[in-house]
Amino acid sequence: MRMSLAQRVLLTWLFTLLFLIMLVLKLDEKAPWNWFLIFIPVWIFDTILLVMLIVKMAGRCKSGFDPRNGSQNMKKKVWYLIAMLLKLAFCLALCAKLQRFTTMKLAYVFIPLWALLIGGMLELGYNVFYVRRD
Repeated sequence: MRMSLAQRVLLTWLFTLLFLIMLVLKLDEKAPWNWFLIFIPVWIFDTILLVMLIVKMAGRCKSGFDPRNGSQNMKKKVWYLIAMLLKLAFCLALCAKLQRFTTMKLAYVFIPLWALLIGGMLELGYNVFYVRRD
């Protein structure tokens, strides 16, 4: 099943809205829930994205796959996978810090996010300045 752009946008808005509602309830102390529960919409959305990415990457293994321009496409998908894992690491570290499961300094919690942002800026620079335009 392939999702259209409208379906992906709607799904993104839905999970973002659910997360923001739960976050506001937690910050207003109306919901005494664990921080890991507040992030459930984020976990579900990331799981959906990871499954879709893994299915696309596994599609290269089927017979009859045309490998033209495949290595560049595969590099991009590997970067997306790394970016998703960095986001997951940040969210887990943030929840652990907010829930006081760890005494880790806040600067260390943000290392995966900083790595993700630097990687995103590098990819943007590469796409703007080095990708050929036909």
